[in-house]
Amino acid sequence: MEPIRRGDSDDLFESVVGQDSVMRWLATGRADSRSAARAMCDDHVAHWTRHGYGDFAVRDAATHAFLGRVGLRNRAEYGVDLGFAVHPRAQGRGIAGEAGRACLDLAFRRLSLPAVFAFVLPGNTASISVLRRLGAQADGTVQSSGLHCLRYRFDPAGTATAEHVVDDGGADFRLIHVLGPGSPGDGAALRAGLSDPFGVNGLALVWDDKQHTLIAVSEGRPVASAGWLLRNMAFDGSPRRAAGLGDVLVHPAHRSLGIARTVISVAVEHARAAGAQTMILLCRPDLVPLYTQLGWSRLSVPVTFQQPDGARTSPLTTMIYDLADLPHPTISVDLRGLPF
Repeated sequence: MEPIRRGDSDDLFESVVGQDSVMRWLATGRADSRSAARAMCDDHVAHWTRHGYGDFAVRDAATHAFLGRVGLRNRAEYGVDLGFAVHPRAQGRGIAGEAGRACLDLAFRRLSLPAVFAFVLPGNTASISVLRRLGAQADGTVQSSGLHCLRYRFDPAGTATAEHVVDDGGADFRLIHVLGPGSPGDGAALRAGLSDPFGVNGLALVWDDKQHTLIAVSEGRPVASAGWLLRNMAFDGSPRRAAGLGDVLVHPAHRSLGIARTVISVAVEHARAAGAQTMILLCRPDLVPLYTQLGWSRLSVPVTFQQPDGARTSPLTTMIYDLADLPHPTISVDLRGLPF
């Protein structure tokens, strides 16, 4: 199993896109052209770039023949889901189950995701059987690509350990989820001697402690972190359960590797699992392009928060990530507490 590349488009066409018996069970429906396969590969590559995880090309270990694609897909409206599409000649050999288990191992033991979902069309008994063998539990129904789908849910405790490890290029990189703001030692290591790594010391603000922290570790050392808290905030005067993201920091020696993107992506999924309807972030203007690429939107309304001497309007740029298909505020946002 290796991350799908643009050069896999012909194999993807021959094994998946051009196979009616496979495509009929995918919510995307029939797309029987090589250009469609190339577009799919481009989409898979972009997903890997954006999140640091995604779909894998599954190949026979002995012959290197392309058997299908299996992987994790982050959907803004639903979260992370496990999907698989295997060539008819490779079906019935346990390939989807083995590769799916490896993906779940990546999701829970490497990325510390809180949950993984799967969407399947009613009547696809073969896929449903695979999902159940992997430990999925029925979790209602959803509309996906305009089709009525059954939803299944995987939780870390109910997923068996994989026998094989996927080759995602991550070496021993893993995320660790801890309660609270994280250890002072990890924070000092990530700052690497920088006195103001977030560029906010000049604002002289009092910040709230985070309730949750993700620590990215490589070769036994912290290389990145992000924290968040949950709070009832006011959007255009109406209460909304929201998560405040902050303290996103990557060690100087590990920047420009996409680590921050993965940490942010996983933090969003933890907020979703905890019931947040929206995620919000206060950041410097120079970071807006990064968050925009990750699906966040910039707010132009005033944002207020509390300080020991009273309420203040935020001098920072506000970014928002919708988790529940709610409208963006058009008047104001009140964080109802200290900034994060």
